[in-house]
Amino acid sequence: MEELTFGTLIAVLEEMFGQALFWGLVVIAGLVTIAFVYVIVRDRSLRSRWFLRAELLAPIGAIAAIWFVFVITRSGLGDVGGPIDVIALILIGLAGAVGLTFLAYTVQAVIGGKRGAA
Repeated sequence: MEELTFGTLIAVLEEMFGQALFWGLVVIAGLVTIAFVYVIVRDRSLRSRWFLRAELLAPIGAIAAIWFVFVITRSGLGDVGGPIDVIALILIGLAGAVGLTFLAYTVQAVIGGKRGAA
């Protein structure tokens, strides 16, 4: 492989996770992101208390994402071979952290109601 294109990346991820799981994860991530943006637009700001609580779950999301990839690919930390593997793990952890933060904030906003409501 001489160059990494977006199509190549999609093909590799589909091969790793399987087509159904990969696109299911993409849809779930898209729905969580849309819900997060909706809540921000609805409230016209971030509520710091909710965001702080959501951020506290970020390490759990990072660990869960890395664990999920290890389970799906039937690998572990011993299989990390070089710098690109470490970079991939960092990006996977970052995606899990951000995803769980968005989800936790959105859930709090939906349960807590609209800002300014009694």
